[in-house]
Amino acid sequence: MFEMIRKSLLASLGAAVVTKEKVEDATKRWVDEGKISREEAERLAQELVESGQQQWDDIQGKVTETVRKGLDTFDIGSKGEFQELTERVENLEKRLALLEEKGGAEEE
Repeated sequence: MFEMIRKSLLASLGAAVVTKEKVEDATKRWVDEGKISREEAERLAQELVESGQQQWDDIQGKVTETVRKGLDTFDIGSKGEFQELTERVENLEKRLALLEEKGGAEEE
């Protein structure tokens, strides 16, 4: 599942880079041909970059939500829950060691 998500993100990133390069090439060509002004080209490129960034943010949000839902179906604990359980085990180990020490001292 992780590999599929990774490949999807890389494909999306690749598409974003290609799109940016194509936009820059197209706007430069249009300026050179006199179809749009340099200011219009810059504004168009900026709008497309902002739109692309918004779309990328949306994709990331959707992927994060999908991954969370997927992990929920596996019933995997959170990092906080894991840390809490680790602390509880460490405390129990300390208590057990103290009890064993007491028990050994009483036997002598």
